[in-house]
Amino acid sequence: MNDPRDPSSGLLYLSRADVVAAAGAGSGVFVDAVSEALALHARGAVAQPLKPYLRWRANSHIADRIIAMPAHVGGEQPMAGLKWIGSKHDNPERHGLERASALIVLNDPETHYPVAVMEGSLISAARTAAVTAVAARYLAQPGFRSLTCVGCGPIGTSQVFTLLEHFPSVTTVWLYDVKESAAIALTQGVAAHHPKVDVQIAADSESAVRAGDVIVTATVADEPWLPAAWLRPGSLLCNVSIMDAAKDVFLSADKVVVDDWDQCNREGKIIHQLTTEGSFSREQLHAELGEIVIGSRPGRESDEEVILLNPMGMAVIDVACAKAIYYRARQAKIGTWLSR
Repeated sequence: MNDPRDPSSGLLYLSRADVVAAAGAGSGVFVDAVSEALALHARGAVAQPLKPYLRWRANSHIADRIIAMPAHVGGEQPMAGLKWIGSKHDNPERHGLERASALIVLNDPETHYPVAVMEGSLISAARTAAVTAVAARYLAQPGFRSLTCVGCGPIGTSQVFTLLEHFPSVTTVWLYDVKESAAIALTQGVAAHHPKVDVQIAADSESAVRAGDVIVTATVADEPWLPAAWLRPGSLLCNVSIMDAAKDVFLSADKVVVDDWDQCNREGKIIHQLTTEGSFSREQLHAELGEIVIGSRPGRESDEEVILLNPMGMAVIDVACAKAIYYRARQAKIGTWLSR
């Protein structure tokens, strides 16, 4: 096996197919990596500067940008790296491409030499779903039975399959997408892999949200559309796409949980708007998710609590997941070695 600290050992390139092969079946590698990264984050064993957003079109859609996400992850196998992720909300319609694209570069933390570059959009979707799965362990009602997903593109699809994998108590999945074809495609996929799960396409987003014990939003909305009145007692709302939950959800939820406060409180997101207005603060936040993972803050404490998870997305999670894929790929001799 090549030594990553030897500058002559080359650079391991992993295509999307290589990442799939290294990850293996299911989402276990991502859930494990995310759990570890959240714990390290809570213990301060990471370095994660605020991610810069690159935009150059005036008045563009909120999801039209390229983001640089650098981080160092400590622990027994430390690693540094960067995710460079582009997003264009109309890529599917205008160019026949996925909305998001990404590359991840890993650097040896001792020499700072790059050791790997890999396709990152699959990792990005998988780690996002893994965050939801980890959060649901602590924040959802035990044995929850109904799952709702609004937004049935690649991110929503990854969310649904990961949650079904880790929560066999789910008996019903409610789906909604403004593009009915996306909801139909996801319905067919769930039916093929989970034939015992009842999959329903809701008539609208409100009826979908009202039906869920756990609700995931995975849209490209640039304005809030989900009010607190739609959430039934005991529900967990995973505000994955950040801009879906209205301000009153943040203000009325029994617990608001984020992945990283500083990352969430910026870029004009809803928490940022609320803190600027003076109606929400760090003191009103229940916890960062890693604090709940390590047990320094409680998760769900009653069946009636309405809990909001607002994960902005952390670079430490991307680096942790990419590190796991990198070592698995090296062990299995997957990928292509490139000269530096």
